[in-house]
Amino acid sequence: MIPEGGFFAMLMNATFGVQMVMMFLVAMSLWSWTIIFHKLILYNRTKRQVSKGYALFNDAADLSEGLQVVSRDEGSPLAKVGLLAVGEFRKLEKADIERDRKRMLVKDTLRRVLRQGVSEEMRRLGSSLSFLATCANAAPFIGLFGTVWGIMHSFHSIGLSQSAALATVAPGISEALIATAIGLVVAIPATIAYNYLNAMLSEVETELVNFAGAFLNRVEREVSWASGAGSRNQ
Repeated sequence: MIPEGGFFAMLMNATFGVQMVMMFLVAMSLWSWTIIFHKLILYNRTKRQVSKGYALFNDAADLSEGLQVVSRDEGSPLAKVGLLAVGEFRKLEKADIERDRKRMLVKDTLRRVLRQGVSEEMRRLGSSLSFLATCANAAPFIGLFGTVWGIMHSFHSIGLSQSAALATVAPGISEALIATAIGLVVAIPATIAYNYLNAMLSEVETELVNFAGAFLNRVEREVSWASGAGSRNQ
């Protein structure tokens, strides 16, 4: 039995409109927590991958070895960005263009490709975060809508009973206010998680940008036709 006047009793006795709002908020909360746990696991793993990969790339003897080391971890964003850049680099290397023209194009071309690769990885990693932002911003107002709906019903009941006694008004209003409380319970964790996950994502982006810069520097130092050196090292 549900205790009279208890929390669950108020939920069960709320109007249909308020109950629908509560169900919607609960669904939002379940989905937001699913995203939070998934992203926490994903971002922690990705941070380890990019930090380790960037360190190994810098420690490698040359560009070729660095790319081999990075590409061993196929799931790493560094591997995806590096392979994308290498593919474009090879296309430019084989293109039927004068060497001086290639030398002029290679830096800007690689910079665009690396930027594209980093942006694509950030877009992939950042997917679903917008839902947390939506929960953080919309959940309190959805809960408030349920509260307003419940209070309107309470006032309608007052009119029908022709009594404004506290015993008549309080139950309906307390049931309605639960919707606002649930809205806040949904919004607060979503807000905290959104900010925390965004900070983690920024750290990943920083490592990817650093890798892109290191990749460009190595191309300029080690590839003869790209740097204008007399002999080619790769």
